[in-house]
Amino acid sequence: QVQLVESGGGSVQAGGSLRLSCAASGLVNNIKYMGWFRQAPGKEREAIAAVHTRTGTTYYAGSVKGRFTISRDNAKNTVYLQMNSLKPEDTAMYSCAASVQPIISWSSASYFGYWGQGTQVTVSS
Repeated sequence: QVQLVESGGGSVQAGGSLRLSCAASGLVNNIKYMGWFRQAPGKEREAIAAVHTRTGTTYYAGSVKGRFTISRDNAKNTVYLQMNSLKPEDTAMYSCAASVQPIISWSSASYFGYWGQGTQVTVSS
């Protein structure tokens, strides 16, 4: 089992920055990928970034590429999402997720078997 706890959400004005953290515990050595997803009210869940925990290979959705950066600190079993140049359309509940299996499509939530409780990000114009 893997447990995930997010932190770092909040409210910010457009153009501002936030950094989200996701701390993993439990069978962390089994984790192959960690990702960040978000869901705004009335919208589908969107995959926004993922990282391979061993190689550090990163993946981004086009909507956040160049503004968001995912990184990991394996010593702390923590993944971060640095969010810059935030826009009102970035407002959503952000959740981190972990996968212990190989992934064909990083943006498919079905590969991620472990999820955190989510942290709210609100960007005002």
